[in-house]
Amino acid sequence: MAAPSAPFLRSHPHRRALFPSSPRHRPAAAATSLLGFPPRKPGSPRRLPYTVVRSSSTASPSPPVEEAAAAPTNDAEEQERVVLPTNESSERLLRIRHTCAHVMAMAVQKLFPNSKVTIGPWIDNGFYYDFDMEPLTDKDLKKIKKEMDRIIRKNLPLVREEVSREEAQKRIEALNEPYKLEILESIKEEPITIYHIGEEWWDLCAGPHVESTGKIDRKAVELESVAGAYWRGNEKNQMLQRIYGTAWENEDQLKTYIHFKEEAKRRDHRRLGQDLDLFSIQEDAGGGLVFWHPKGAIIRHILEDSWKHIHLQHGYDLLYTPHVAKADLWKISGHIDFYKENMYNQMDVEDEMYQLRPMNCPYHILVYKRKLHSYRDFPIRVAELGTVYRYELSGSLHGLFRVRGFTQDDAHIFCLEDQIQDEIRGVLDLTEQILGQFGFKYYEINLSTRPEKSVGSDDIWEKATIALKNALDDKGWEYKVDEGGGAFYGPKIDLKIEDALGRKWQCSTVQVDFNLPERFDITYVDSNSEKKRPIMIHRAVLGSLERFFGVLIEHYAGDFPLWLAPTQARILPVTDNELQYCNEVASELKSRGFRVEVCHGERLPKLIRNAETQKVPLMAVVGPKEVQARTLTIRSRHNGEIGTMPVDEFITRLQLAVANKSSL
Repeated sequence: MAAPSAPFLRSHPHRRALFPSSPRHRPAAAATSLLGFPPRKPGSPRRLPYTVVRSSSTASPSPPVEEAAAAPTNDAEEQERVVLPTNESSERLLRIRHTCAHVMAMAVQKLFPNSKVTIGPWIDNGFYYDFDMEPLTDKDLKKIKKEMDRIIRKNLPLVREEVSREEAQKRIEALNEPYKLEILESIKEEPITIYHIGEEWWDLCAGPHVESTGKIDRKAVELESVAGAYWRGNEKNQMLQRIYGTAWENEDQLKTYIHFKEEAKRRDHRRLGQDLDLFSIQEDAGGGLVFWHPKGAIIRHILEDSWKHIHLQHGYDLLYTPHVAKADLWKISGHIDFYKENMYNQMDVEDEMYQLRPMNCPYHILVYKRKLHSYRDFPIRVAELGTVYRYELSGSLHGLFRVRGFTQDDAHIFCLEDQIQDEIRGVLDLTEQILGQFGFKYYEINLSTRPEKSVGSDDIWEKATIALKNALDDKGWEYKVDEGGGAFYGPKIDLKIEDALGRKWQCSTVQVDFNLPERFDITYVDSNSEKKRPIMIHRAVLGSLERFFGVLIEHYAGDFPLWLAPTQARILPVTDNELQYCNEVASELKSRGFRVEVCHGERLPKLIRNAETQKVPLMAVVGPKEVQARTLTIRSRHNGEIGTMPVDEFITRLQLAVANKSSL
């Protein structure tokens, strides 16, 4: 997900050289691209310019995601929402953030004269600047902020100056700023632009900025953290000190943002995953490799079970395919040429080279090619929960959001040209059904069309693009058209969901592919007994189970709805005298498929408190009266005491609530 941008920024001649790819300040979430041919070649300008390898404890708890104004509901109850004041950042706000980065750099060089500056762009929610200097502390950040306040109060003008390349080089060399010299060499256009803050400090920059430092509300600015970053994102280069800050138009917006951050921290899936014993990443096994604990594994089982059931309903055949393949397969698919940096090294098996799969697509094509197909066979739909492996630097790993091994909910459709629209519409219906189970109802949708460089005829591109557009129109969904933003192999639809904080997460994608059918030479026999090339559609709904599970943890704040909770009810005896009856009830409930457990050995208030801490939706309290009457006193974590009822009634109500994905 790209940082917010604006036309006035894109138009500046040095923008790309100074601030490549509108960089984000945290590692991006785990990629959900599922295509047999990657959408971008390694080294393309949209990749992150830096890899963050360490950060202070005050860093933001989650990777940045785009905020929005609406949120779904949890278990038919409106969730608490904390939404940032703006996502579509105004030109004014972006200017403020960019200027804050310069003011911060000026303050740092005032306090630390030996520091060397590199780049300092605006980013989502704020700004950062990278410095070559000794490691900073939280105490240093306070000093820097105090100096920034002084600069802001002085109301120094920001003045744009255009100079020749020779003059810029002369000035930079005089300041002994080697990183700026390197940036200057990467700028192709002339004249070179410089921004001055008063007469004391200047920076090589294309702008834009506010008119003067006094236009910044110093009470709406805060320095957040310091982290390590390699120059140019290359771990062989110098480790820099990156200072992150946030800036808003006024103090109220800053307070809202701080509240948002606190809520995001409370929902951090890494902390909740540990507190609720859902998953772990064991360093003894290696970073980015997820261990699903029993409670997390049962949620995964429910997700997979539901996913398979819905796919079978929609006419998909399920597949299971290997985790490795001969390297030759990845040569045919193009992965070795275009995706090698994301793949693990080859392994020699009996003098043949094998490689872990980064994607599932070639396997599904091999299943298709096992026999000759007629036009009457179409559409052919295959789906797999397939585990793939991507090489990631350790510094970019982030909980469940960026891992090295993950399971994609991958599916491929082979169809005729005139079937594309119906198949896309079917995918959108299926996507809505699956995501709707979790309360996700608000989507941001992009339709990406043909780029300048592409494969496939004009006719098939037009047909496919119109089919995608018509399918979206049939659904009545609003969407944005990203002209030229499609992959070279076909147009695509990308869908983002909104969580309870209004953050947007890329999950679902539908992509038409004209490339892999050619590479693998897949065919069918048409009505004239001639061989033709089928259309191939790639498709994912959840993206990856690991990442989607992380999103769910943060969306629900670990408080999973009744149908999804790893433990749906705890049976709590008042004393051990009721334990036998509690075990009998638990056995009956388990035989009906419910997830229950009996907890005892503590006083009842502590048992209730423990259940609430572990976010168990229901508690069944059992005392002498309940044993004698063969009843249960049911307590809801959210709604308090529900009442006393016979076991059969509790089972009936529980069955109904789970079936309807609602509360009791």
